Parts: sequence; structure tokens; C-alpha cells
Amino acid sequence: MEIIATAIYHFTAFRILIILSATIILQIVLSIAIDKIVHRVINSHRHVTEVEKQKRIKTLERVFKNFSHIIIWLIAIIVILAELKVNLAALLTGAGLIGVVAGIAAQNVIKNYLSGIFIILENQYRVGDIIMLTSLGSTNGTSGVVEDISIRTTRLRDIDGSLHIITNGTATVITNLTHQFSSALIKVNVSYDADIDKVEKIINKVGMDLQKDKKWQQSIIDPITFLRLDSFNDSSITVMAVGKVKPGDQWAIEGDFRRRVKKEFDRNGVEMPFPQIVLHDAKTNNNTD
Repeated sequence: MEIIATAIYHFTAFRILIILSATIILQIVLSIAIDKIVHRVINSHRHVTEVEKQKRIKTLERVFKNFSHIIIWLIAIIVILAELKVNLAALLTGAGLIGVVAGIAAQNVIKNYLSGIFIILENQYRVGDIIMLTSLGSTNGTSGVVEDISIRTTRLRDIDGSLHIITNGTATVITNLTHQFSSALIKVNVSYDADIDKVEKIINKVGMDLQKDKKWQQSIIDPITFLRLDSFNDSSITVMAVGKVKPGDQWAIEGDFRRRVKKEFDRNGVEMPFPQIVLHDAKTNNNTD
């Protein structure tokens, strides 16, 4: 009997080893198949840029691979439990009772999964995008680079290097800062004495020179140009300029544009004032009788 029990134990262990090996092989095969299918489907659609296409491919590959891996290993666990003679019917019955109790709590989980599905299907954002997620009733959002997307969560890496893990059902407002193209938006303050026509010419010239620079030729779609006189302030006038650039490059381009504008303003005598307070002494004439 002891020999038979040992043989059965080794046979069961051998079958479990086969199941685990088959699961790993199936996982690898499915990953390769998903890569090919996603590339074929995405390549059949028109995309604005190659970067946009690669972001979409990377996002779909990660999501489908993660989902398929979960399903494969879930099936493998059930088969292994059956090999170990675990009473699955009783286990599922108990799980069903627990599921009824936990049904209300699971509503948020279902919400997160549905939100994740719509994010992916509607291409709201992709891995590599810079986004801001804001909750209902909140004025401060969480922003950063999308490092990973799953059906349930989104991982954002902010400028400080912190990793934010956000459930997909939490955000009610999604702001994508790098979808297809971005705007370089510049506001400059000049004095009331400044010639606005001259300021406009300087801004347009700097915008054209910036686009011609080899460093930015591939990044600037439309050069930064004078848009409007934006506002009257206490000690200055604000003018606005705008241009169209490739996603993610707007901050570096805006910084270089401001540096060049400052040099041109100094060269042409255009003042960029700072807030000032002027005090007047009140003189009282004392009349003597």
C-alpha cells in the first residue's frame, strides 16, 4: 500500500509539473500571437504619427497579455486543484455564499474594470502619454507619465519620480496633454509704454527662428506666433502667443522661446516690468493766523 501511495503521489506531482509547463508554454505562445495580432490590426488603421501608433501598440499588448495571463493561470490553478482531489463543488458553493455577501463591495471593482475597458477601447490615453486624472469635486488632479495600464488600474510617474497607482473608476476628468499634438502657450508681460506692433513682430520673428533651429525642426509643427493682447494688469500688459508642437516637447520649446524673447526684448528696448508700488507724500500746508 505504501508503494502504491508513493507511486500515486509521484504520478500526481508529475501531472502537476506537466500542467505548469504547459501553462508557461501557452503563455509564451499567446504573448507572441498577441504581438502579431495587435501589430496587424494597428497597422491596418491610419495614425497621425508613428509615435501615436507605437503608443497604441504598446498599450494594447500590455493589456491583452496581462488579461490572458490571468485567465491562463486561473484555469491552471483549477486543473491543479482537481488533480489534488480538492472538492471544487464545495469550494465554489462556499465562494458563492461569500460572493453574495461581498456583492455590494464588488460594485467599485466592476466600475474600475468597466472604466478600464472604455479607456482602452476609446484610446483615451496610452502608455507613454502625459495625463492628468481628476476626481469628481476635486480641483487638484494627479499628473504624470503613464507607465502602465491594466483593466483595473493606471500607473502614473510624476515629475518627482513618485509612482501613483490610480483605479480607473476613480477619475471623472481625464486630461491628455500629449494626444496627437500639443500647444506651446506663451504669456509675456510688457510695459504700457511698449509698442504692441513691435512686440508682435519680435514674437513672430523668434517663433520662426526657433522653428528653423535644427534642434526643434522635427518638433515644431506650426511656429509660435502672436495671438492676442490678453489682459491689462496693474503694471503691465499681457500678450499671448501660441504654436503647435509634437506631444511632450511643449515645455522644453516654451522654455527656449522665453529665453530668446527675453534677449530680443533687451536688444530692442522692450521693457518687461515687475509689479511696483508708487508712494506719494501728502504735503499739508499749515496756515498760521
